[in-house]
Amino acid sequence: MKSLTLLRHAKSERDSPDGSDFARSLNERGRSDAARMGEEIQRLGLRYDLVLASPAQRVVETLDGAGISPGFDRRIYDASTGDLLAIVQEADDQVERLMMVGHNPGFERLAGRLTGGAVDFPTGALVEIILPIDHWRDAGEGSGRLARFIRPKELDQS
Repeated sequence: MKSLTLLRHAKSERDSPDGSDFARSLNERGRSDAARMGEEIQRLGLRYDLVLASPAQRVVETLDGAGISPGFDRRIYDASTGDLLAIVQEADDQVERLMMVGHNPGFERLAGRLTGGAVDFPTGALVEIILPIDHWRDAGEGSGRLARFIRPKELDQS
């Protein structure tokens, strides 16, 4: 049994200082949401054998705010659903719990493809998909079930 967790970056600014999408930073709400999601991940005791993340600025800031240490994989930035699935399928089978941190529309489409249903994936949200497989290469269309869906706006803000 494998577990794939997808964490979408938190809310970001619309523009970056250099005008590039890659360099966009989190806005105030995004920084707050990232910290709250990190606290929730800790509270639930979620642990991962491998964390792969887009190196885009807003993802880096989301990870920093959530207290998560990743390995960066440039392929996650602006990846198609097929590219993201290929990254999942390439994971070492020693990895039982994989987390990927990145962007829409790819993450939303990947979650939908793996679970066979539509997944509305807002910024800062976390989706955990359970895959009853022994080898990551067997992850595919409808092979998983949605086990956890956490949205920042649902967390206590006190």
